[in-house]
Amino acid sequence: MLETGVLLHAEQKNLKASVPIGYLYYSGKTSSPQGAKIFGAPLQPSRQNGTAPLSRGEKRDMLDTSETEKGRTHMQTIGFIGTGIMGQGMIRNLMKAGYPVQIYNRTRSKAEALEREGAVWKDSAAQCAAGCGVVITIVGYPQDVEEVYFGPGGLLESAQPGTVLIDMTTTSPKLAQRIYDQARERGLDALDAPVSGGNTGAANGTLAIMAGGDEAVFQKVLPVLETMGENIVLEGGPGAGQHTKMANQIALSGVVASVCEAIAYGRKVGLDVNTMLASISAGAAGSWQMTNTAPRMLKKDYAPGFFIKHYIKDMNIATEEAEDVGLELPILNEVLRLYERMDAEGLGNLGTQALIKEYEKDEIAASMSELL
Repeated sequence: MLETGVLLHAEQKNLKASVPIGYLYYSGKTSSPQGAKIFGAPLQPSRQNGTAPLSRGEKRDMLDTSETEKGRTHMQTIGFIGTGIMGQGMIRNLMKAGYPVQIYNRTRSKAEALEREGAVWKDSAAQCAAGCGVVITIVGYPQDVEEVYFGPGGLLESAQPGTVLIDMTTTSPKLAQRIYDQARERGLDALDAPVSGGNTGAANGTLAIMAGGDEAVFQKVLPVLETMGENIVLEGGPGAGQHTKMANQIALSGVVASVCEAIAYGRKVGLDVNTMLASISAGAAGSWQMTNTAPRMLKKDYAPGFFIKHYIKDMNIATEEAEDVGLELPILNEVLRLYERMDAEGLGNLGTQALIKEYEKDEIAASMSELL
């Protein structure tokens, strides 16, 4: 069984300058750390004598011309299913890196801009997979993943042997394991690789990518993943990527709610909230949410980088997985309750930062009572 996080052993000798090895750096002239286990991204091949590692494009070219274990040359064309707010940015970054991309989405209108930019439309998931060495999916819900992979004409029955299937949807770890098992039976490879970073990270190619599956498969497609993200980690075997994403969503629930509560408190006691946020963001309370999401809350900018309805889906998966192992998550459950109330009020298509609206209800009610 794959040892979690371990990607390779350092084997170079007499390293000169600073050469990155996973998350570790060896500087100057040193002997090889024989047997050292390296966590994070694998050692990137450098040109020579400790000079800069190969660029993403050069690593992609290496992958494009490599032979798979089955003797096929591939990885030139990427199939991509799902052209929503996340998929669009990811596809653009693949094309910027030089990959030809063929796309499929249930609603073609959401793919028209990508077609104009050079992506090739296909009329079905099966057609999208045809001729591709890698097929990436990022769709909405677990039932959508089920349909794309297991339904009539789905990827598991239509992808050619040796294809790598990468599901980047946030979905059930159990479903990820099932896809992996069925893929192996059909001569396919599968990774679960959910992402974090929202539409901004997707557009900028800075997503965190949490992968689960076989080490050899992960390393084979790493140059593809690197076009879409920066913090790319093999978390363990099949399903480990989804479990890590659940941990991310659990942590996120408390952080978003705490930012809302800090803003609500600051308003109630008469602080200049912008000044307050600038102060506390520089201290121990600082976080990505504090820096990036809080300003949007203050501007009442609720455009979705991540839909409330999709976050509810994620939190329900996390709750189910926690129940399976006998773990109670009271903070997650309370935040889930707030978001479900918003969804029932028709606000599910807003971004998760709209949670601040729940904390403004008392203020609105107080203002109305004064008017009356």
